[in-house]
Amino acid sequence: MSTPEPRRIRSFVRREGRLTAGQQRALETLYPLWGVNWQPNERLAVETLFDRPAPLVVDIGFGDGEALAQMAAAHPERNYLGVEVYRAGTGQLLRRIENEGLTNLKVLLGDASDLLRQAIPTASLFGLQLFFPDPWPKKRHHKRRMVQADWLKTVADRLAPGGFIHMATDWAEYAEWMLTLSTAEPTLENLHGGFAPNAGERPATRFERRGVRKGHDVFDLILQRA
Repeated sequence: MSTPEPRRIRSFVRREGRLTAGQQRALETLYPLWGVNWQPNERLAVETLFDRPAPLVVDIGFGDGEALAQMAAAHPERNYLGVEVYRAGTGQLLRRIENEGLTNLKVLLGDASDLLRQAIPTASLFGLQLFFPDPWPKKRHHKRRMVQADWLKTVADRLAPGGFIHMATDWAEYAEWMLTLSTAEPTLENLHGGFAPNAGERPATRFERRGVRKGHDVFDLILQRA
C-alpha cells in the first residue's frame, strides 16, 4: 500500500464566483472536447494529449485565457496545456478555443503543483509559463507562494534540456524572491543574468494592464534548463 502524501499548503484560495450561462455551457459541452481529465496521483500521458506530437508548454493560472489563446495562435508549432483552478476562467478559455479554432491548446481544471509533482514525466516539457501568480504579500503567507525552492527543482526536472521557464509578476518583492530562488537552483540558467529587459513573446494580460494603470512595474524572468 502506498503512503499518502502529507497535506500540502495551497497557493490558492477557493473563491469561485457565479458562472455565467456561457461559461457553464462551455464547461459542459466543450470541456469534453478540449479539456483534460486527470485524477490526483495519476501519470499524464503527455505524448498523447494532442492529435500530433509537438513541443509542450504548460501555462499555470491563465486567468481569462486571453493571453494564452494569443500565444497558441502565434505558435501553431507548439502544443499548450493551460492549467487553472477556477471554473469561470476555464469556461472562458474553452469558448476562445472553440471560437478561434485552436487545435494546439487544451485546458486542465486542477491544481498545477499537484499535476507537476504527480503527473508530468521527467524531461517532457518544452516550457512552463507562470504569469502574475498570487504574490501573497504578507510575510506570514509567503509559504503559500507557488514559487518555492522545491517547486523550481520539480519544474526543472520536468523540463527537457534547453526547455524554458518564463515567470512574470508586478509585485517587486515577489520578483526578487523569484530571482533569488531561481539563481540558487543549479540546473537553471538565467538567460538575461537578472530580469528580462522585455516580456519577450508574452502578450499583456488583463491583470497586467490593470497593474500598469496603477503604476506597477512588471518583472519578467526567463530561465533555461541546463
